[in-house]
Amino acid sequence: MILTKERDPRLITVRRGGSLTDEDHRLLALWAAECTLHVLPFFERERPGDDRPRQALELMYGWVRGEVKMSESRNAAFVANAAAREVTGAAREAAHAAGQAAAVPHVAAHELGAAAYGIRAARAAAGPDERDAAGRTERDWQRAQLPDAIRGLVLDDQRIRNEACWRLFEG
Repeated sequence: MILTKERDPRLITVRRGGSLTDEDHRLLALWAAECTLHVLPFFERERPGDDRPRQALELMYGWVRGEVKMSESRNAAFVANAAAREVTGAAREAAHAAGQAAAVPHVAAHELGAAAYGIRAARAAAGPDERDAAGRTERDWQRAQLPDAIRGLVLDDQRIRNEACWRLFEG
């Protein structure tokens, strides 16, 4: 799900006809990586020798620094998603979060996918009676990490795309 047919021009870069600046695009990528890093241990505990999701984040960081082409980061997203297909539960959701974060350089709106999969990972790691609380705690932690420059944009994006993101951003 994550992406909707109608794209918000605030999440499309200026050079593609939107209003997103390069600096804010980088901030969205860094926030998506922060959301992912918070849950990545779920994957790494299950697959300690598999660095595909972490490597996807490293390539995304390289893009932020101007050292890696967007296409390299985007391709790493596919590799992280392949790792996700080999596991279940919280590990799977964490690897998908990495895939979403690595795709942010290509389509900024993937930032919300990294956050949503991070929440799903936290929920999957919790016991059945604690899942809702774990999801809310993760969502609140993520929001606390938002840089001021993109805070309003991301919170508005969460409101607009909440339904496409499994209603994880309510409240």
